[in-house]
Amino acid sequence: MAKTKTFSELIMAFLAVHLPRTRGLSDNTVSAYRDSFILYLQYMEKVHGVQPDAVEFSNFSQEDVNGFTEWLETIRGNSVSTCNTRLAALKSFFRYSQSQYPELIDAVKPALAIKAKNTAEPEIAYLSVKAIGLLLEEAVGDSLRDVALLTLLYDTGARVQEIVDASISDISPSKPCTIKLTGKGGKTRIVPITPQAAVVLRKYLSEYVPNDGRASLFENWKGEPIGRAGIAYVLQKHAEAVYAVHPGIVPPKVTPHMLRHSKAMHLLENGINLIYIRDLLGHKSVVTTEIYAKSNPEMKRRAIEASSAKILPKSHFDPVTKAGLLNWLHDMI
Repeated sequence: MAKTKTFSELIMAFLAVHLPRTRGLSDNTVSAYRDSFILYLQYMEKVHGVQPDAVEFSNFSQEDVNGFTEWLETIRGNSVSTCNTRLAALKSFFRYSQSQYPELIDAVKPALAIKAKNTAEPEIAYLSVKAIGLLLEEAVGDSLRDVALLTLLYDTGARVQEIVDASISDISPSKPCTIKLTGKGGKTRIVPITPQAAVVLRKYLSEYVPNDGRASLFENWKGEPIGRAGIAYVLQKHAEAVYAVHPGIVPPKVTPHMLRHSKAMHLLENGINLIYIRDLLGHKSVVTTEIYAKSNPEMKRRAIEASSAKILPKSHFDPVTKAGLLNWLHDMI
């Protein structure tokens, strides 16, 4: 009978083989799992005095793991959602470990029994159509690259990493103009680009000469492929400029993901089916996309009015009497 691998051996196999090869997860996702364990090792060392190379499965009791999530929330200031994500990473490793070595079932069972904390329905931060227009107008006076970058980021509803990874060859400039985006798990999807955005993108491509033959769609000032931080900087720079003039329209802090949320919300407000929005955003399930409908007050109002029209009986009051009653109710309240 083969000897059960140690914690350190199993975690290496989990991160280096199981996640990227067996499950086919992206480098970014694997890094997120790795970071969860880095934090756990830091927690064991700082709180319990256990050195990283001495951590074993016995250090993952319910008390230890609960203490870890509490430490993340109270000491590191992480949100409940982030704590749940870290816990999910640990649980994924425990399930993998017991599937490889059933004799570890009893060792990991207590930690697997820990339930994630309840979280409030997340609030979707997004910009109005006018705010998006002001951002793009501001970028026009600065850089064609910035205009193309922000236009594409909003128009496609792409994740920022998808724009970072995009290359010139991913663009199909002929009508209808499209872009191939590579999302989570290395899955690709073809996203249409609106005619207005296509005009901006074609002009940018006609003037853009990649440095040293690189095929990245966007570069930074050093001539290197732009990164996530670079895109966030470009967006925030223009957001601050607009905020200085229109503080009631654009918030002081704008993130790339807010443009993705904005695109989804604007499509929803214009009556586009959730199925199509799901495909545009690259969600696995429409359940994920439904969060936009739940967070949109206009959609809620329409739904309530539509259902009320079917449920509530017709009014027996004429328009004049109804107006008088409404005024009276308003004065009373």
